[in-house]
Amino acid sequence: MRLYHRRLSAFFTLMLMVAGCSSPQATQAVIQVSIAADGRNIPLQLPAGSTAQQALEAAKISLAGQDRVEPPSYTLLTDGAALRVVRVHEEFTIEEEVIPFERQVLQSESLADQQRLLVQNGVNGLKEITYRRVYENGVELSNNPVKAVVVQEAIPEIIMVGVRAPFSPVTIPGRLVYLLGSNAWMMEGNTANRKALINSGDLDGRVFSLSADGKWLLYTRRADQGETINALWAADISVNPIKEIDLKVSNVIHFADWIPGSSSKVVFSTVEPRSSPPGWQANNDLYALSFSPSGWISNWRVKPVVEANSGGVYGWWGMSFIWSPDGRRLAYARPDSVGLLEFKDGSMSTTLTVTPLLTGEDWAWVPGVAWGADGNVLYTVSHDPPEDSQLFDLTAIPLTGGDPIRLSEETGMFAYPSVSPAQSGPSGELSYQVAYLRATFPRQSESSPYRLVVMDRDGSNQNILFPPQGEPGLEPQQINWSPAPLNKGGSFSIAVLHQGNIWLVNAASGEAQQVTGDGLTKKITWR
Repeated sequence: MRLYHRRLSAFFTLMLMVAGCSSPQATQAVIQVSIAADGRNIPLQLPAGSTAQQALEAAKISLAGQDRVEPPSYTLLTDGAALRVVRVHEEFTIEEEVIPFERQVLQSESLADQQRLLVQNGVNGLKEITYRRVYENGVELSNNPVKAVVVQEAIPEIIMVGVRAPFSPVTIPGRLVYLLGSNAWMMEGNTANRKALINSGDLDGRVFSLSADGKWLLYTRRADQGETINALWAADISVNPIKEIDLKVSNVIHFADWIPGSSSKVVFSTVEPRSSPPGWQANNDLYALSFSPSGWISNWRVKPVVEANSGGVYGWWGMSFIWSPDGRRLAYARPDSVGLLEFKDGSMSTTLTVTPLLTGEDWAWVPGVAWGADGNVLYTVSHDPPEDSQLFDLTAIPLTGGDPIRLSEETGMFAYPSVSPAQSGPSGELSYQVAYLRATFPRQSESSPYRLVVMDRDGSNQNILFPPQGEPGLEPQQINWSPAPLNKGGSFSIAVLHQGNIWLVNAASGEAQQVTGDGLTKKITWR
């Protein structure tokens, strides 16, 4: 037994000696790295084989957005590695840039040879440019434009220089007043006798109407302050110098005119300016005011003829009006109907329901309308379903009873009927003609050129007058009849604009004569 214990003790002693002679157990290697981030330098001890991403996690540093780490997060780190966190952010700023207006010099026979005249004031435009600025650790790295939007187009300054008139003068009745560029001019007696009326260079053509006696001009001028679109003015053009009166009315887009039989009372409709297209929200109202040559103006805001209202389908665009021959009521036209408005009490009644045209854009179609010379018929343009139909017909609406009558089919949306002055027939009955514009391509009438057509009041004897076949067509416009015949034969003429020039077209023969050549005329009113 004693021998057994000795052997066991020797065995344990030997095992201890063997254990003491074995090598020590290896430990995992550690590397030293540093991270520069957010203005600090952070030292770290990491296991060998760690990545840059693991270093960030150990330092509790997170990346957001376009932030990055250098070297990239997947990089295996070595001892002594230095990491750098790059904080990236971007800013978008908008800067305004002025668009300088251009200066244009045009020749015109409206002035004496070499005479110079400012036709239109130049107005600088405005552009908004969006810049993208990129910063790394607070230092701007790049600054590049990414978008440019023209907020306001520049209006060119137009100087007109007189040249000798190349056209033979034509004797005309009454006064033909026209908008040349942004100024008002007048022909009287003959087309060579021309006179500048208003040279402010800011008439916008929204309203441009002579009083029945031809002595006063009603017009709108562009506004240059705030959100005001324009302002309504009247001018006595029968005196020298011409006397202008600010009627203290603003934002008149679709309608203003003289009350029949008066040159000191007007009616008008207003809109509210908007920043979104088309630039306004129509009120569809109607007001009347009186004024005196001394500048007194009545308080028109007290009692509107028609209160502001929605104006039906697409009423945001607005409505137009036209006086009856007797001056007792007005016809109105809006995107969904044509009707009558009693001026005495403002009551309205629909005479024709119109299918509103779906334009798909920021404008609405309003049918043109005209009174028959006897006040018993309205001439207008009808439109039937569907809403996107491109078929428009010239239609007569009897006001003494009966259904509307289609006088001419597929005329185009901008037919704009216009009625000649009345003449007494052999039996004493009033007779008159109707002129309108017919689209060359009626199923694309929004962009189609047009031709001038004259017919009898019942739609018979339709005659295409101008321009001749094969020549460029007319732009949509409101045409003007002469206030009296131009010759002994009793033929009336029609004034139309063709390529910016005034042409007089004989309603009987179709003979046409050009009377201006500067290409700048925009509106005509003839009384």
